[in-house]
Amino acid sequence: MNNTGKDFSHIKGWGIDADPKNDPTYPMKPHRTDDEQTGYSWERPTLQAETVEVLQSNERPNLTAVFGTSTPPSGLSGMIRRYAFKYSEGSWGHWIPLLLADRVNVVEGVIDDIRHGHVPNIFAEKGWKAEWKHNPKGLVTKVATTVLVATALVALVTRKKKR
Repeated sequence: MNNTGKDFSHIKGWGIDADPKNDPTYPMKPHRTDDEQTGYSWERPTLQAETVEVLQSNERPNLTAVFGTSTPPSGLSGMIRRYAFKYSEGSWGHWIPLLLADRVNVVEGVIDDIRHGHVPNIFAEKGWKAEWKHNPKGLVTKVATTVLVATALVALVTRKKKR
């Protein structure tokens, strides 16, 4: 049980920090008394209003007190993020899709910029000027790899359409 009065023991890893021997301060603080919390008396502040879709960990019983709302999930990257939040934060099934969603979101952003009549300066936004100055070999390797992968993907897609 926890302080919300609900039982979350069915969630893998829930309450893992309840064992004082698993406390990172254990050797320095062998007699855990929680005295540092004595005298705390405060009411929980009003929670932030949920005005847009907010993805929430399946390991938390409720939303955190404060969360970001500037860019709610949308498009293909949003679909990937919703999929990722079906998995525990301790699994690859959560983090790998979130990394992929970030990359997809970059492409969506470029497409959105172009759609609104703004041509993004990818060279400046990616910091390639500094990279060219301090790591030209690495920049050439990155660009060449990207061109090769993109060419291979285009060739693969167009090859399937011809069949």
